[in-house]
Amino acid sequence: MCCLRVYEGFMDRMAGETVIDVQALVKRFGAITAVDSIDLEIRRGEIFGFLGPNGAGKTTTIRMLCGILRPTSGRATILGYDVIKEPDAVKRQIGYVSQQFGLYADLTAEENLAFYADLYGAEDSAYKEDLLTLYGFSDIRRQRAGTLSGGFKQRLALICALSHKPDLIFLDEPTAGVDPVMRKELWDLFYSLTDRGTTLFVTTHYMEEAERCHHLAFIFGGRLILKDTPDGIRRSLADRDVFEIRFPYKRTVLERLSTAQGVETVNQFGSTLRVIARKGVHTPEGLYALLRMPDLPREAVQTAEASIEDVFVNLTQRGRTQ
Repeated sequence: MCCLRVYEGFMDRMAGETVIDVQALVKRFGAITAVDSIDLEIRRGEIFGFLGPNGAGKTTTIRMLCGILRPTSGRATILGYDVIKEPDAVKRQIGYVSQQFGLYADLTAEENLAFYADLYGAEDSAYKEDLLTLYGFSDIRRQRAGTLSGGFKQRLALICALSHKPDLIFLDEPTAGVDPVMRKELWDLFYSLTDRGTTLFVTTHYMEEAERCHHLAFIFGGRLILKDTPDGIRRSLADRDVFEIRFPYKRTVLERLSTAQGVETVNQFGSTLRVIARKGVHTPEGLYALLRMPDLPREAVQTAEASIEDVFVNLTQRGRTQ
């Protein structure tokens, strides 16, 4: 079967093998420290989520790990190759899918795949046919890439990144601008890759996608501020109370909550407010009384379980005020 040929031999490799090993990695641009002494260890067959606000250092880190940007200090190995001493060897072992569509719009899907395969000297024609079939291009293989939908453009970028059978793929915002159905289908494809031993390094601003990763790291101001599994990330707010208030946006409500003693962050998500406060300072009854809103039902104020988005927002907002 074609699916079984895609990464033949992966299942024979040692499970848990370290694919990315980063120690005290630093990148400075003049007086600016973009990446500040980060450590990472990522193992084969996992989806690793790398989260952080814009300007946090995500892209700089990826560029160093891909052998494109030379670190100022520290060390990093990718599949055993040193990113400083062996950058060309690193590039041959990895695939990369960017946030922006980076293929050739005037070439067809199969021509783009053939072009990237040729760049890497990948001559397995049966494998390329498998990729086109597996990723849904059988009937649109001769369609120009520029006319594809956003979701299929990202699929095409993925199979081009897979053209030389890399063990590691960097996915930089791979589902940005993609509709929810296609986003789910792309993640199904990501999981199928990890089942065959491929490691995925993913940046995303979608917190529901972060939930799907095996491990996560938060970077802020160039520093890693938290690394753990999704469950472990949520437990990092165990020393805080989280409340949910079902009420449409109202500026005075946000201001009243934001200035309340012990409240750290207040965020509006649609018609729901998420409030994070120091442990034991507030109760649902106390917050309800604080709001003094006769049109707010008492049951609209409840305790809630922490989400990854709660942790992300809390850490970044607290970091900006420190």
